[in-house]
Amino acid sequence: MQLADLATPSLILDLQRMETNVSRLRSHLDSLGVGLRAHVKTCKSIEVARTMMASPRGPITVSTLREAEEFFAQGVTDILYAVGIAPGKLGAVQSLRARGCDLMVVVDHPEAARAVAQCRAGIPVLIEIDCDGQRAGIKPHDSALLRIAETLAHGADLRGVMTHAGGSYLCRNPNEMRSMAEQERRAVTDAAASLRAAGFPTPIVSVGSTPTAHFATQLGGVTEVRAGVFVFMDLVMVGLGVCGLEDVAISVLTTVIGHRQDRGWILTDGGWMALSRDRGTAHHEIDQGLGLVCDESGRPLPNLIVSDANQEHGILLHRDGTPIDYGAFPIGTRLRVLPNHACATAAQHGRYHCVRNSASVVGTWPRFGGW
Repeated sequence: MQLADLATPSLILDLQRMETNVSRLRSHLDSLGVGLRAHVKTCKSIEVARTMMASPRGPITVSTLREAEEFFAQGVTDILYAVGIAPGKLGAVQSLRARGCDLMVVVDHPEAARAVAQCRAGIPVLIEIDCDGQRAGIKPHDSALLRIAETLAHGADLRGVMTHAGGSYLCRNPNEMRSMAEQERRAVTDAAASLRAAGFPTPIVSVGSTPTAHFATQLGGVTEVRAGVFVFMDLVMVGLGVCGLEDVAISVLTTVIGHRQDRGWILTDGGWMALSRDRGTAHHEIDQGLGLVCDESGRPLPNLIVSDANQEHGILLHRDGTPIDYGAFPIGTRLRVLPNHACATAAQHGRYHCVRNSASVVGTWPRFGGW
C-alpha cells in the first residue's frame, strides 16, 4: 500500500525516525549508567513499546489503569502507574496484581498512603517528590515524607521515590535544561537519603521527562529514567532544542479540500479531531500554530502552518503573511502535518500507518485510548 492509497486524515509513523530516537536516548542513558522505564502513555501501542522496553516484561510507565491492563495482557508485568492513586482505583490495582502484574502505584499525601496501607495487600508504592513546583509531589525535605513512609509500613510495600521535572518544558536553553536535570536528580536523591537514614529501604529512585533525560550529564543515585514522547518527538521538543524537525516521527496525512483566497487560507480535511488543539509552541521563539505543514513525503514547507482548525477543517496559512501560491496546492493535494504534542495528536487516532523512508506503508499498528 502507498500513502496515496490511505484515506485522510491518517496518522503516519516513520519507523526509521522512531528507531533512531529510541537508540539515541538508550545510548545516552547507558553512558550514564541508568536504565529506561519508558512511558507508554505517548504510544499506547505494544508494537511501539517493544522498541523501548529492555525485555518483553518491561519495565514501563503508564498514566492510566487502562494502559496497565492493555500492556499486561501483552505479557508486560513490570509496570509503574505514575499518577497519584485514587482510593477508588485500588480494587483494580489489586485485581491486576492478583493476576501476576507487578504494578506499583504513587502517593504524595498521608491520606492516600493510608488508603493503600489499609488494603493490607502489600501494594508496592513510590512516594512522589516535587522537584520544581510544577505538578504533584511533596518537597524532598517535607516532614510529611517520613509520615507517609511510616504509614505505608503498615500494610503496603514502600519501594522508593519518583519525580517528574515538568519545569523542563519552561526551559529555553541547554544550560537551563542541564540545571533542571540536576535539580530533578538532587530532589529525588535527597528524599531517598532521608528515607534511608530513617530506616526505610528505598531501592528505586526514579526521575523522568524527555527534556531532562536528554540533557542530564550525571545521574548519580538514580536507578531509572522515565520518558515517553522521545519515541516520536514533536514540535515542542524541537522548540526546546531536544531534537530537530528531521527527528519527528509522527505526522498526520491530510488532503487539501478548499481555497479561501479572500482570507489567504488553504483548507484541509485535518481539523482538531485529527490534530488536537494543543498549542504547546505558543510561547516558543517559533510559534507553530497547531502544526507545521510538510509535503506528502514529509519535507517541511517553509512557514506554512495550521493556523487554526474546526472539528474537521484545518486552516493553513503562511506564518509570516506571505501570499500563498494556490497553484502549488490544487484541490486533492496531500500534505502531512507535524504535531505540537505527539501524545495529544496520536490520541486522536486508532492506528499507526507505518512507513520506512518511502511512500510505501509497510504495516499498520493499532493503538488504544481511554482510561
